[in-house]
Amino acid sequence: MNPLSPPLPPPIPPSSPPPATPPRLLLVEDDPASAAFMAAVASALPARVHLVASIADGESACALQGFDLLLVDANLPDGRGEHLLHLLRERGHATPALAHTADPDPALHARLRAAGFAEVLLKPIAAAALRAALRRHLPGARPADWDDAAALAALGGEAAHVQALRALFLAELPQQRQRIVHAAIHADIGGLRAELHRLVASCGFVGAARLGSAVRALQDSLLDAAALRAVEAAIDELLASAATA
Repeated sequence: MNPLSPPLPPPIPPSSPPPATPPRLLLVEDDPASAAFMAAVASALPARVHLVASIADGESACALQGFDLLLVDANLPDGRGEHLLHLLRERGHATPALAHTADPDPALHARLRAAGFAEVLLKPIAAAALRAALRRHLPGARPADWDDAAALAALGGEAAHVQALRALFLAELPQQRQRIVHAAIHADIGGLRAELHRLVASCGFVGAARLGSAVRALQDSLLDAAALRAVEAAIDELLASAATA
């Protein structure tokens, strides 16, 4: 292969493996509306959601079964979310945990991260942003790089057309990445919206499932640094996997 040529996408397999057992999520939230929203978003990933409304119930749930991720409100009726995480860590539970709060105070967010939460999600949070955060930490919830069925459906079932379009898509991705980062850094909202609109449409045609999900999350929270990093990571990993295929 010419070293200057763009990486070729992997060939489309004849079938996909059966889905794995959904990961288990412990949601600790005492507000019924927030709990219903977060549970619905997580269940659709899919994930198996166990909902509790207090530190005491969260501690009991973790004593009875294991979870793949904890999603914990920072303020609960019987104390602070970081206290629950401290109790669980003392008992040997190493499950990754995300905090969520309606308080934008940077000092609070820093305290929660120092307590061991991998991320702090600010409420209200858009469904796409919540999905993206959960997928970053739930095993098996992250979408595959390529959704071959979606790409074939978009291009009339022609596998050769999908392969050709993916090659063009991969060749353009480095420049698109630069334009997106430049627009975000300079708070160019119009330019950022336009770049993301073009990219998410291209993702749909070629079946770039994981990247498309990350782009939609950034569209919902245009200047969110974590959402931007997720788009950059999805682009970098897609290019790396294609280069080694």
